[in-house]
Amino acid sequence: YYLMDINLLNKITAPNPGVFTGGGTNAYLIGKNDLTLVDPGPANEEHINNIIKIADGKIKRILVTHTHKDHSPAALPISKILNVPMYGRLVDGDSLWEDETFIPDIVMSDGDTIETSEYSIEAIHTPGHASNHLCFLIPEINCLLTGDHIMDGSTVVIAPPDGDMTKYISSLEKLFNYKIDTFAPGHGSYMIEPEKTIQAIIRHRLTREGKVFRRLEEAGSSDLDQLVKLVYDDVSEMLYPIAKFSLQAHLIKLIEEKKVTLVADKYKTI
Repeated sequence: YYLMDINLLNKITAPNPGVFTGGGTNAYLIGKNDLTLVDPGPANEEHINNIIKIADGKIKRILVTHTHKDHSPAALPISKILNVPMYGRLVDGDSLWEDETFIPDIVMSDGDTIETSEYSIEAIHTPGHASNHLCFLIPEINCLLTGDHIMDGSTVVIAPPDGDMTKYISSLEKLFNYKIDTFAPGHGSYMIEPEKTIQAIIRHRLTREGKVFRRLEEAGSSDLDQLVKLVYDDVSEMLYPIAKFSLQAHLIKLIEEKKVTLVADKYKTI
């Protein structure tokens, strides 16, 4: 695979497979001698030791796409062991899966860049899955490290209050402005045809939203527990607790757009 051939990107998957994490969280080492570590993952001792061993003393900085517990907890221990700075940003308010240990030494904003003699990295602020979510573009190879903004093989969970469906869709559309050949996601394998992938994700979300509206119209009014069964009748019931997060995010978007109203825990179309 061409990214591997030029040896600028090395993927290390954490041993934390699960419903939310798929095969595990991907950490990435960018570079050959001046290494940047992105999303070190959970604070698992075996995983931390593995990263440090593979990097062979060459990590100069740690970047975090967002501060969920499967992405950032290993940042602080590695930062302390190697005495290197952590880059990222904090969430705007409350979040369900927040890693409280991560406080960036350097706060990154949209458009911030890191320049090394081997490569550069541009931060792209992509709120939606999390308010502090950043994607990292390596222009030299047109590769975007997507964190949880785009995943391989599964739909991203948007969990209010920190998750925001309106912002998620506009953050996806924002990526059309960049030259990207490959996605390096936080979960799963490298993805090619980024433009088609983004279009498919947006289409999937808007199709689901249309179904939310129709099912609600048919039901007259409904609470979240009833509605999840009507809207997600195409997935396993085991996934309903997770689906409920994204359903709520869709409903908040529809309320903002004045298409749906919420009265006494019951949603109704307007």
